[in-house]
Amino acid sequence: MGWFQRLSDGLGKTRDVVQQSLDRFLGRTPDQELLEDLESSLLAADLGARVVDRLMRKINEETRGAEAKTTEGLQGVLSRTLYGILKPVAEVTLDRLITEGSVPFVFLVVGVNGVGKTTTIAKMAQRMVQSGRRPLLVAGDTFRAAAIEQLQVWGNRIGVEVVRQRHGADPAAVAFDGIVAAKARKVDVVLIDTAGRLHTKSNLMDELRKVKRVIGQELAGAPHEVLLVLDATLGQNALAQARQFHEAVGVSGLVLTKLDGTARGGIVVAIAEELKIPIRLIGVGEGVEDLQDFNAEAFVAALFGQTENRS
Repeated sequence: MGWFQRLSDGLGKTRDVVQQSLDRFLGRTPDQELLEDLESSLLAADLGARVVDRLMRKINEETRGAEAKTTEGLQGVLSRTLYGILKPVAEVTLDRLITEGSVPFVFLVVGVNGVGKTTTIAKMAQRMVQSGRRPLLVAGDTFRAAAIEQLQVWGNRIGVEVVRQRHGADPAAVAFDGIVAAKARKVDVVLIDTAGRLHTKSNLMDELRKVKRVIGQELAGAPHEVLLVLDATLGQNALAQARQFHEAVGVSGLVLTKLDGTARGGIVVAIAEELKIPIRLIGVGEGVEDLQDFNAEAFVAALFGQTENRS
């Protein structure tokens, strides 16, 4: 199965929510009841109030003409508007970011527990190995012994070195050791895992700020990317998390995971509209090949069951 088909399948639940409402327009002139039904469906897909308001204004404008009086016409209006929101946050791929950046290129990867952060780091490292790069993993989530072990298991599996300390060690000290090791070993990319416990949110954010500061002191300009991993199934809660982390540590890139398990995939658009932070990767499954660069055109096409037409 190709990537676009996996993406299309992954967005199936979200697509069904919207498509059922669009199908009600078949053979009918849009009236207030139908438009309200569509608005409810778009909100249920977690596109967010700002995006839905924008979409409904556009639809109301265009339903005065002939084009939007069919299901296909409405899809066209929705597709063009969503693409306009997503294109600005899909400009730079992960590979280009690294190729045009410093060496070693340092990723500080943040996010709450349970979003797939450690697994995402491992999948990124495997992609880098496959492209001929030499990554280094840093087990900065010292709050959970399981996170350290999980990263080590992945490192052993894909043949990548892991910098680690004991459970409970100072995360900033681990990050410092990671940067020192990266310079000594002349690696290409450093991927630093971090803790994500929200029940001590203020302490967590203070800790992350310290880690970021220590990294910058040891390597000027680092971290070069603060990458936030979000679970798409959380919908608007994911947007709230993005705001919190962005305010605390200045997020510069996003990864959206678990898009295959939600009917709320529109949260990708809501985040793009509100925060304007580049979306680097999206995940639609468990396999390494299911974590791919975000492509706005492919995402919109998959959301509406259209044929792939990527540039």
